[in-house]
Amino acid sequence: MATTTLRELNGFDETPASLTDSVVVLVDFQNTYTGGVMELDGHAEAVAEGKKLLTAAREAGAPVIHVQDKGYDVESEGGKIIADVAPVDGEGRVIKSVPNAFHNTDLAQRIEKTGRKNVILAGFMSNMCILFTAQGAFLNGLHPTVVANACGTRALSTRVRGGGTALTAQQIHDSALATIMELYGVVVSSVSDLS
Repeated sequence: MATTTLRELNGFDETPASLTDSVVVLVDFQNTYTGGVMELDGHAEAVAEGKKLLTAAREAGAPVIHVQDKGYDVESEGGKIIADVAPVDGEGRVIKSVPNAFHNTDLAQRIEKTGRKNVILAGFMSNMCILFTAQGAFLNGLHPTVVANACGTRALSTRVRGGGTALTAQQIHDSALATIMELYGVVVSSVSDLS
């Protein structure tokens, strides 16, 4: 059963962002998510789509900002940005300490300096840093668009209802994207869906 979202009730624009008038923010594309205890399901596919987004952004002349979580020691191998989506000279870098990349960082000021109100988000994890950074963008008066196939997460257990329910990474991912679409922003499947 389809429901009416809070975005629809508020009459918010559902048009996906365009690379020509957006800032691209790549969140936590860090090596720690490609193996070991924090390995995400489908990380290789998400990185490949993230690389397409980064290439398209560079070709369109869109400002790009890379975000890293300092909890993974950004200078360690695990904390470094994955080589396929690593920054080049002229691209910004923000170090954060909580899932919302706007909290206690200069991300909002960096975006404001571009004069753009649209942000395109991609990265890890869908249910944490992507969800809360989309919320942060919305609360800062920006218009986020999330590229779903350039995001990823992992399976989790709820630990409720008498022992818990195992949820797949896809269920967690879809739930996070549904929360974003409910109020905070627009979600597209792939880079090719950006307007």
